[in-house]
Amino acid sequence: MKTADHKIYLASKSPRRRELLRQIGIDFELLLLRSDGPRGADVTEEVLAGESALDYVARVSNEKAAFAWDLVRRRHLTPRPVLAADTTVTIDGVILGKPADRAEAVAMLQQLSGRTHEVLTSIAVHYKNFAEQRTQVSQVRFGVLSPASIAAYCATPEPYDKAGGYGIQGSAALFVEHIEGSHSGIMGLPLYETAQLLRLAGFPLP
Repeated sequence: MKTADHKIYLASKSPRRRELLRQIGIDFELLLLRSDGPRGADVTEEVLAGESALDYVARVSNEKAAFAWDLVRRRHLTPRPVLAADTTVTIDGVILGKPADRAEAVAMLQQLSGRTHEVLTSIAVHYKNFAEQRTQVSQVRFGVLSPASIAAYCATPEPYDKAGGYGIQGSAALFVEHIEGSHSGIMGLPLYETAQLLRLAGFPLP
């Protein structure tokens, strides 16, 4: 299967994912899905009853990629592989999404302090008859966080658009004692798995 050109569609608003794609030389065009508004989100990111973190990220990434590929077809856009992703944080079997406010961000960081949690990022690529998904799971251990360091971090804009209330690429890197897994996956786009799927979809990569 050959791609139409040397670009993909990225169905994500995340600036971290854009940076990571540029890091490995992948050119892309944004194909943004609606996340709110009068008609609601194109793909719901609500956790279903009884849904595990692994099932959740896989479902959401697949639904985003499927919806975006349908947009390509309906709008008669240049056919290219569509890449979508979803990241979540889990500890004690509880999924930690994006904190709604400062109090929630503080509570999340208190829960993560001095402990190991999991970061799951699922990616999905849809292109013509190709539709596959991969999920990367990393373990992250935080050192013990002082109330002052939590308060200082939550006074910045960083926690509020990220699952688990922190971004490893920012000043929260100071919280991290140990990582087992993929640094890029924790940022929101596991590059090894991304390259695997794009190659399978026919996208030219070394």
